[in-house]
Amino acid sequence: MSRTLVIGDIHGGLRALHQLFERANVSQNDTLIFLGDFVDGWSESPKVLDFLIALNTKNNCVFIRGNHDELLLEWLENSKDNLQWYQHGGEATVLAYTNVDFETKQKHILFLKNLRNYYLDEQNRLFIHAGFTNMNGIAYEYFPKLFYWDRTLWETALSLDTSVPIDSLFYPRRFKLYKEIYIGHTPVTRIGKTIPIQKACVWNLDTGAAFKGPLTIMDVDTKEYWQSEPLNELYFNEKGRN
Repeated sequence: MSRTLVIGDIHGGLRALHQLFERANVSQNDTLIFLGDFVDGWSESPKVLDFLIALNTKNNCVFIRGNHDELLLEWLENSKDNLQWYQHGGEATVLAYTNVDFETKQKHILFLKNLRNYYLDEQNRLFIHAGFTNMNGIAYEYFPKLFYWDRTLWETALSLDTSVPIDSLFYPRRFKLYKEIYIGHTPVTRIGKTIPIQKACVWNLDTGAAFKGPLTIMDVDTKEYWQSEPLNELYFNEKGRN
């Protein structure tokens, strides 16, 4: 039996990813959709990319571009220093790459360049790292970087008045376009949660793995989910992101 499984923001936490695969009993029959932010936070960002590249030869995988993945690509290609990136997980990634050879870095660059901005499946379910702003949908977005930087989609979903019917003129049009929208990017720990949260048609799978939350994998059809241990417990001698 094959499943479609969606995975939240990993942020360099390979140990958590291994736990998820074991707890969810992931097999080669499963389609795996990764929502981006594979790197920055914990110490194993290069190893996460190695794992994903190898996984792509065994499973049907979809890799979505996250903002941290784009920041790493800029650094790998252009040695572009970004103090804000350093302060939000990039420092651990830069340190980890001191032990990575040139050939491996080139493989990582190719992987990062080939990430998708979004994935829309046959059931009109949208998988995207952050969101989109155009009221007519992803095909009309003026600024593609918003696919992995936007927070307004999630903020609007959080503030939506649940008493407003979906056919109302006051119901946000962005939430009428797709059957479901799966995102990461904005940790649900900001609202005091550590499990996948649904607001309107939006499912947020970023359960705070960059900080003190777990990593999450969910079956998009049944909504059953599995989680790792909190990342600060798996990497107890590291600070992660503050």
